Amino acid sequence: MITYEYPFNERIRTLLRLEDLFEKASYFIQQNGSREHHVALLTLFEILEVASRADLKMDLIQELERQRQALLAFRDNPEISEEALSGALYEIEQASAALLGMTGKIGQYLRENDWLMGIKSRAAIPGGVCEFDLPSYHHWLHQTTEGRGNALHGWLKPLLPLRDGLFIVLRLLRASGNAEHQVARGGAFQLMLGGSASQMVRISLKLHAPFVPEISANKYALNIRFTRPDNEHRPRHSEEGVDVPFDLIFCNL
Repeated sequence: MITYEYPFNERIRTLLRLEDLFEKASYFIQQNGSREHHVALLTLFEILEVASRADLKMDLIQELERQRQALLAFRDNPEISEEALSGALYEIEQASAALLGMTGKIGQYLRENDWLMGIKSRAAIPGGVCEFDLPSYHHWLHQTTEGRGNALHGWLKPLLPLRDGLFIVLRLLRASGNAEHQVARGGAFQLMLGGSASQMVRISLKLHAPFVPEISANKYALNIRFTRPDNEHRPRHSEEGVDVPFDLIFCNL
């Protein structure tokens, strides 16, 4: 299956963007090549920009506390595994404590590094980090894999409480809904939501189904139009009369 997620508000949109960026940063840091480490550093700069929302940390702390309180209500429930519940509560409490331990503005230590900010400003220019523009960065890229990796891990580590907190929140969000099998008649689907409190919708299709959903939604209505990419990946309207089966999940914390 291939799943498409559509957030209903800016808060969830920000968390999804950060999740994607943290996963990419972790992947490229683990690689050995200088080009991969260059991508990791650029991704770190993107994390810094997206995470600069002043209320992001408190949003996560408040949501984790809300989920902790909800889980506490299941104490002594014979249908709930006490071990699993304790593990979930411990994970939430550890993530909350780490977030509370973050002091100052998110990523301020990066902003205070003139060398990194010089790279960041040049990276915004196409081809702006060539060796003749940034010889010191060219020198860094030719250091040992271990040395570059240690530096990247050091720059990323203070941001990991954000990653751990948002991973928990998104995991709980995704697990909150139940799949409903639907069919888009003629490639189009519409559903009135009547002021739904859902925060995200997930659309799942068979992996090799030749359709891509174009989603527009708010708390009042959901509209999905399925397109079929051509040989150059440009979206084309699905042929009239072609029905598209898919799974629909509404998620809400």
